[in-house]
Amino acid sequence: MISLKPTCKVFFILFLNCFLFCTAQDSEKDNTGKVPQEEQVLVFTKTNGYRHKSIETGVELIKKLGNENNFKVVHTEDSLQFNTSNLSKYKVVLFLSTTMDVLGDEQQQAFKKYIQNGGSFMGIHAASDTEYGWPWYGKLVGAYFVSHPNNPNVRKATIQILDKSHVSTQMLPGKTWKRNDEWYNFKDINPDIHVLLNLDENSYDGGENGEHHPIAWYHEFDGGRAFYTGGGHTIESYSEPLFVAHVLGGLTYCLGRD
Repeated sequence: MISLKPTCKVFFILFLNCFLFCTAQDSEKDNTGKVPQEEQVLVFTKTNGYRHKSIETGVELIKKLGNENNFKVVHTEDSLQFNTSNLSKYKVVLFLSTTMDVLGDEQQQAFKKYIQNGGSFMGIHAASDTEYGWPWYGKLVGAYFVSHPNNPNVRKATIQILDKSHVSTQMLPGKTWKRNDEWYNFKDINPDIHVLLNLDENSYDGGENGEHHPIAWYHEFDGGRAFYTGGGHTIESYSEPLFVAHVLGGLTYCLGRD
């Protein structure tokens, strides 16, 4: 057995620690030799119309999903964060129940450039109740909100699962999904969206889109990816296991991990 003098032991321990640190750093590097940065998601919740009580709960859920799935979540209601330099940090920009006009002209152009440069957009619920005067955004989100049932506004409906191959729907059992939420009717539906979930208007009162009533979809648009789900009005939605998995699936698609 080799016996080291105290001074030698100190140098040996320092050398060993340095070796282990460098080995760990090398193991984290990608094939370009750089340590990959954690992907970031910007969650935007600015409202200039109705403000959903579920917003804060939704933000907390997305932060939790980030902690569990290795992406960093930054939350803001500051539209000035929509500038070219800042947006370039994010893999996904998520509009969580935003309402009405939330971006100025300069911020709109920065966001449009972000998508054109390959950024991803995800919208939840009232993201479709946003920026009615900006047709480009309407095509990006996929449709505009026009109305919803009232008295009560939240009710149970049957959702037809049209595509179970997508990462946001593959966990859903069977051919239909029954759940409570506030069900939006839409106008100006982009014909190029790929519909994942469709509302069965025979299962509830207040539907106005007929047989073709999409409630979740995705598409590639103007250089980037976009995903939208119409669910998420209620606080309870964000602790509902299947809805949580659906939201995570949308994020997975937007992060390019599908």
